[in-house]
Amino acid sequence: MRADAVPLVVALLIFAASLLSLRSGLSVAIIEIVIGALAGSLGLAPEAWMSFLAGFGGVFLTYLAGTEIDTRLMRQRFRESFLIGFASFLLPFGGVFLYVHLVAGWGLQAALIAGTALSTTSLAVVYSVLVESNLARTEIGKLLLAATFITDMGTALALSVLFIKPTGYTALFVAVSVLVIILATMFSHRVFDNPVLKNKVIEPEVKYVFVLLFGFMYFAQLGEGHAVLPAFLLGLLMSKHFVETGETRVVRNRLRTVAYAVITPMFFLVGGMKVSLPLIATAWGLFLVLFALKLVTKFIGVYFLARRYIPQGSMYTTLLMSTGLTFGTISSLFGYEAGLIDRSQYSVLVGVVIASAVIPTLIAQKWFMPVHSEDLVELNGNGA
Repeated sequence: MRADAVPLVVALLIFAASLLSLRSGLSVAIIEIVIGALAGSLGLAPEAWMSFLAGFGGVFLTYLAGTEIDTRLMRQRFRESFLIGFASFLLPFGGVFLYVHLVAGWGLQAALIAGTALSTTSLAVVYSVLVESNLARTEIGKLLLAATFITDMGTALALSVLFIKPTGYTALFVAVSVLVIILATMFSHRVFDNPVLKNKVIEPEVKYVFVLLFGFMYFAQLGEGHAVLPAFLLGLLMSKHFVETGETRVVRNRLRTVAYAVITPMFFLVGGMKVSLPLIATAWGLFLVLFALKLVTKFIGVYFLARRYIPQGSMYTTLLMSTGLTFGTISSLFGYEAGLIDRSQYSVLVGVVIASAVIPTLIAQKWFMPVHSEDLVELNGNGA
């Protein structure tokens, strides 16, 4: 395909995904991933600009997810969030590692990569589904986002401790991230509450957020780290600037509009394109086993705790926490580029990650929505 035709094709795919989502009632994230996988199997490969925009999309979505967290509720329910999130990481990590190392015969490092990649829960997918379902600001949604962050924190720490060798640039990335988060938390009100900047067509508030996130991405690349973690923390600590009343609500809506118009679709489309269906077909047995193993270990790790702490949405929580995308593909790609896994192993892992982003989400939306979202918002004080 001609390079200058790719943007047109991508735009058509994004628009088609929106129409299919509205007609089917499914999350647009699911549709975009599936369309991306089909387009990739027909020869559409992501170009450099698409991969960069997709990477930014994952960071942007993670930041927005952080802004949805009720810090008061997170402090009050930290124990529940931590237990669910930690079990959601630990059991899949251990179960997948033991199977591929002892049964499938993968090497030690390859097995550790597999365990890390399939231990994840996709904060981006969970957040997108909760927003589309009007559940992001309910108590269930907030607990789910907090637990998902704990899971992804465990995955990121496992990848860093087991494989990444820290350098001076790693220390620089950590130092810059901490400094930016502290300063942004202290002084962002000068941007969001500044009458000179409010309600301007040039959107200075949106550009301000972009500068912070691009800064995280730059220093993360230097230090071989992950920009999604500081992005989430930044969103979490800046959530006080995005209350659901007043002028800042308009800013949040504008950020969402920018995200869901172009940036988020690119993230999910490119994620789908990374699946190599022919390579998965050559190892379909292992693919099915790993997919089932991830779901079973996630169920064991999450369901019984969720049944105790989130009884009105235990199965919904379990299914959404079975999803994977961002850190799953990051971990798999790291293992492949470092020579720890071959392309067939990489394709199987990414295929399982993508499938886990689609199938559990589809089941959760169709059959396990807790109650009508408007009722949940009312029970939680209109989302305040």
